[in-house]
Amino acid sequence: MTAERLRFALIGTGRIGRVHAANIAANARTELAIVADPALGSADEVAARFGGKPARDPLSAIAPESVDAVVIASPTPTHIELITACIDQGVPVLSEKPIDLDMSRIDALRPRVRRASSPVAIGFNQRFDPAIAEVQRRVTAGEVGALEQLSITSRDPSPPPASYIGVSGGIFRDMTIHDFDLARFFAGEIEEVTAVGSTLFDAGAREHDDFDSVVVTLKARSGSIVTITNSRHSAYGYDQRIEAFGAGGLLNVENAPASHVTSSNATCAAAKAPYVGQFLDRYADAYANELDAFVEWVHHGASSSPTFEDGRAAQVLAEAAHLSSRAGRTVRIDEID
Repeated sequence: MTAERLRFALIGTGRIGRVHAANIAANARTELAIVADPALGSADEVAARFGGKPARDPLSAIAPESVDAVVIASPTPTHIELITACIDQGVPVLSEKPIDLDMSRIDALRPRVRRASSPVAIGFNQRFDPAIAEVQRRVTAGEVGALEQLSITSRDPSPPPASYIGVSGGIFRDMTIHDFDLARFFAGEIEEVTAVGSTLFDAGAREHDDFDSVVVTLKARSGSIVTITNSRHSAYGYDQRIEAFGAGGLLNVENAPASHVTSSNATCAAAKAPYVGQFLDRYADAYANELDAFVEWVHHGASSSPTFEDGRAAQVLAEAAHLSSRAGRTVRIDEID
C-alpha cells in the first residue's frame, strides 16, 4: 500500500461507476490505477477521463501488487464473485448494494467475510449525506429524546426502464433497501415488517409483477416505529425527506432545491423551482464522503462505513417486506433470518 495515496481498481463503468471514478480521481488520498469492464470501450473512456489503466477482465484487476483497494460498481450478479476474490487476495473492497439478490448466496459468503483480513464495505451512501448524518448524530445524542417515530420518504422522478426492473429483484430489494439501511441507522435492529404495495402507473412494474408504490412499517426492538413511503414517480423532482420525532422535539431533513430563487407575481407567491432531478445530484456529497470513510477504514482500521453485516441486514428487511406484501401480513424478522 502506498503511504500517501491508495491505488484503486474500479470494476464497472456504468452510471454509478463513473461517479466513483470521479470521486477517486478528485480525492487527495486516492488514485485510480485500474478501470475494469468487459466493455473495454467504456473502460477506455473512463480511464482516459479519470486516470488508470483500462482492463477487460475484472478479476485481473484484483491484484495486491497493483492496487490497494477495489470499488465494485458492476451489475449485482457479479458482486459475490468479486467480493470473494478481494477477500482471497486480501484487498479491501467497497461494493455497491445489494450484495446479491439471493439470501442463500449472501449467507454462504458470510463466514469468509468474518474471517477476512481486509475490510469489506457495502455502499449505502445515504448514511453519508451531510444532512442525514447530522440528524442521525443529533438523534443519537438525545436531542429529541428517545426516538419514537421515524418517517422516510423516497420518490424517484420517473420509473426505470422495464428491462432494469426485470433484473433488479423488485422495488424492495432495489429501491427501498436504502431506506431499510437508514431505518437501522436511526432506530437500530428491526423486529417486525409490514408492507403493502400497488401497481398504479408503471407498465414496466406491471410487466414484471412488481410494485411502483409501497408503504412499509417497521417496528424496532426499542419499540420505535419507522414508516417508509416509496414511489417510482414524482412530478416535482427527487423527493427525499426524513422526519425523526420524540418527546423532546422533531428533526427534519428536507428536499434539496434545484434553485434557491423564489418568484412572486400576480398568480403565485414565493414559488420555487422543482427539486433536484436525480439521485446523483441529491447525493453527490454522500458518495464523496462514503469514499473518505472507506479510505479511513483501510488506513486506520476503523470507520463509519456500512459493513457486510449491514448489507445483509438490509437485505433481510427487503425479503421480509416482499413476503409481507405478498402474504398480506406482518412478518417477524426471525422468520427470515
